Amino acid sequence: MLLVLRNSWPLFLGVMLLMLGNGLQGTLLGIRGSIEGFSPNTMAWVMAGYFVGFLFGSRMAPEMIRRVGHVRVFAALASFVSACLLLYAAIPNVVAWFLLRVMIGFCFSGVYVVAESWLNDSATNETRGQTLSLYLIVQMVGIVTAQGILNFGDPSGYTLFIISSVLVSVSFAPILLSISPAPMFQATKPMSFKRLYISSPTAVVGTFLLGAIFAALFGMASVFGTEKGLDVKTITIFVASIYVGGMLLQYPIGWISDHMDRRKLIMMLTIFATVSMFVGKLFTDNTYILLVLGFIIGGIANPLYSLYIAYMNDYLDHDDMASASGGLIFINGLGAVGGPFLVGWMMTEFGADSFFIYLGVLFGLSALWALLRSTRREAPSVEDTASYAPVAMSSTAVAVELAAEVAIDMAEEAEAESDNRDA
Repeated sequence: MLLVLRNSWPLFLGVMLLMLGNGLQGTLLGIRGSIEGFSPNTMAWVMAGYFVGFLFGSRMAPEMIRRVGHVRVFAALASFVSACLLLYAAIPNVVAWFLLRVMIGFCFSGVYVVAESWLNDSATNETRGQTLSLYLIVQMVGIVTAQGILNFGDPSGYTLFIISSVLVSVSFAPILLSISPAPMFQATKPMSFKRLYISSPTAVVGTFLLGAIFAALFGMASVFGTEKGLDVKTITIFVASIYVGGMLLQYPIGWISDHMDRRKLIMMLTIFATVSMFVGKLFTDNTYILLVLGFIIGGIANPLYSLYIAYMNDYLDHDDMASASGGLIFINGLGAVGGPFLVGWMMTEFGADSFFIYLGVLFGLSALWALLRSTRREAPSVEDTASYAPVAMSSTAVAVELAAEVAIDMAEEAEAESDNRDA
């Protein structure tokens, strides 16, 4: 991993700065919305804008890159992000914020596609897995660090929005100055919804529900904190605990998934999360329990995304894995668009703690669906399953295709070792 970092540190530094800016604006906007007097239902519209833009951006960015190239797309979209971040504080209006969030979601989608394309191009067959792991760590560390920056400014002022804008602007330099030739871009066409569902109903429905969960975590966690009456420091620690959990539990859960029935693991994780949300909801006035809940949510939701992708791959040929992953990303995005509306309405009507009721219900539905599917079709044997490759829910199809390549490489290595033992 040190070799990967040494060869591609400017790219990882740029991604880190991008995640700092994006992680900062997500939490900051939720806090600022409360200061401006916006209800959770109103903020839900604002937060959903990001996922609307990201969904459209994931479809349009590849065509933009093919037409004008990586460098122009990256510079143009990142410049728009930087400008939009400054306009939040200048125009504290719901409609304006929604449109700005749509624009930021669209632009970040394209920026991530470009950055991940360069990342993929810089990886070799030997370093592909390490590159993907380091990329995931950089993403998580960037978002967690962004929460700490929030404590050094006043959310009601301009400073934090300016810092977020500067971080995104500065991220251009290490990426653009370190990359010489632009990589060849070749987007894989997503698999049809019908074929996806036939391949694995568990993965399709689970990924959709997980998108709604992710939208609540990324967009509405800080809104929950303000409605709960928490101070800025506690809110930032709570949001950080979600991503710390996702970073620390991603690899242990991934290792376990390669050694047992993945569908059983999905049921175990979602049942545990469901019980934790409903029981924990009774004790959210205790800050320590709140942080434990955040750790559990992130520690289960983030690995679950990679787990669903790996479970889908268990039923596919190697050639179909990348296109299936692209389809799952789009389904996840559809769930993310609708998620904020429901959780925002629940918090407005039933109070801040309904945030955990919302999460508990979605985790519970995921568990019930996996249980139902276990009665309809037997899971493949552990020896025949694809390998687990970690990927963040904020990643685009490029990173997920890289994860699919890692999974294929690991599966082929395992098959070769098995053949050697038999021989």
